[in-house]
Amino acid sequence: MIRTLICFLVLSSNLLVAQNTIGNTLYEQGVYDGYTLFSAFTETYLINNCGEVINQWSSDYLPGNAVHLLEDGSLLRAGQTDTDDITFGGQGGVIEIRDWDGQLTWQYFYDTPNMRQHHDVFPMPNGNVLILAVTKLSRNEALNLGRDPELISQDALYNEQLIEVKPIGTNNAEIIWEWNIKDHVIQDFDPTKSNYGTISANPEKLNINFLNGATPDPNWLHFNSIYYDATLDQIIISSRNLSEVYIIDHSTSILEAASNTGGIYGKGGDFLYRWGNPQAYNQGTESDRLLYGQHSPYFIKDDNDNTNKILLFNNGRDRSPLYSEIYTVVPPTSSPGVYTYQSGTSYGPSVPEHIYGSSTGPSYFFSSILSSAQRLPNGNILICEGINGRFFEIDSNENIVWEYINPINTNNGDNKTQGTAPASFSNVSFRAIKYSTTYAAFDNNSITTGAPIESNPNTTACENLSTSDYELETTAIYPNPTTGVINIQSDISISKIEIYSLTGKKIGESRTTESIDLTYQENGVYFLKLYTANQVINKKIIKS
Repeated sequence: MIRTLICFLVLSSNLLVAQNTIGNTLYEQGVYDGYTLFSAFTETYLINNCGEVINQWSSDYLPGNAVHLLEDGSLLRAGQTDTDDITFGGQGGVIEIRDWDGQLTWQYFYDTPNMRQHHDVFPMPNGNVLILAVTKLSRNEALNLGRDPELISQDALYNEQLIEVKPIGTNNAEIIWEWNIKDHVIQDFDPTKSNYGTISANPEKLNINFLNGATPDPNWLHFNSIYYDATLDQIIISSRNLSEVYIIDHSTSILEAASNTGGIYGKGGDFLYRWGNPQAYNQGTESDRLLYGQHSPYFIKDDNDNTNKILLFNNGRDRSPLYSEIYTVVPPTSSPGVYTYQSGTSYGPSVPEHIYGSSTGPSYFFSSILSSAQRLPNGNILICEGINGRFFEIDSNENIVWEYINPINTNNGDNKTQGTAPASFSNVSFRAIKYSTTYAAFDNNSITTGAPIESNPNTTACENLSTSDYELETTAIYPNPTTGVINIQSDISISKIEIYSLTGKKIGESRTTESIDLTYQENGVYFLKLYTANQVINKKIIKS
């Protein structure tokens, strides 16, 4: 009887979830159990698979753009300052760390008339912060680097820069490592300059006069993401405008990073590997191009079959037809982190190992800017279709098992009402990251389940699909709604049950796991946390 009731609820809830237009719009069995982090306007949200808020952080700044949840539960976030000396999409200027309770513990401005943080930051294992920034080069500095004067716009050229800073106090930092692309450029335009050479014979350097068909602009590279891998001690960089990804050595000193020698891999700050658009180094044509304005490449880790492969979101801009894809790329190596390259050719592979996405059909999606993809421990992939504020998760068979539509108007911060058409407002998202419920950040911080972000939410489907298949078959909580006593029937051993109010206040705990008595509690919504040997099961109940 209980199993029949549960199956009925699951079928009924699937009909209800189809009516959702924002927030949680799809929740199927097989979704990875975790919490998803994203920023919208001045807020950063951590939500569960039902779209309910686990935690929320507020800032005085719009996104600038990345956010990361640190192992101690703090939030690392880049913010957009209101200066106008260096401006382009993704501009930032300030980096903040806020603790789990939202208190500001560190704030660092990297924002002057000649330099500015933008797009991305990355937390280093040693507690330092890696920052992506640009510095402004004058016209003369650009000419001294061999830039064609016809390709200089606004009498300036932006140098892309990475700095690693050690936070000091609450508002300062020490720069302990630095890398600049200006130190690794080549050109075949001006033979009087020291970096004059043959482009095709020097793929470890960047052609300062290659624009990938774009018109001249100071922001000629538009690096849009960085990722650090501690095992390899390497950094992946993405250039949207040139449609390439680069890997560089982080083990270098500052002096070595400005040269072509030194470091673990012996190449200083030159490229160890590059991929996506071989015409950038005169080893191919437009027909050999594989990337189109990509975002968020990173090394897959802790996966026996996929470790050190690169996953990225290929936006698909500047091609016809317009559609996006998720690429899994296997760089050719002789050993981990040592990339093989045959002189006179383009860097391999010639095609990605795996592609998800197409110009038509159920796997069609498209975002010309922003976006990310993340491989999850169970083999699923979380995809952020950034321009549409859409997060969706696919399983190993490429079935969509979860979907969430950002319900925040990112122009003004308003939260929309369930039923609102997503196309009727701006809800862009730079990136979405899903953290396992066993991530260290949740060990010593109170995890409470709040309401969804959107107004008038409908979470009926999640109430019955928020547990694993085994839980659905073996655990029942009834009656719900209740007038007093909630009965619990389960084949899973439950060690204790905690009861929370809608505001997240813990109101009780019970070692008796067969029933909970809410007779003397006020009518309203409550949350149960059922502790088992392997996990915590969350259930929402209504007392009426």
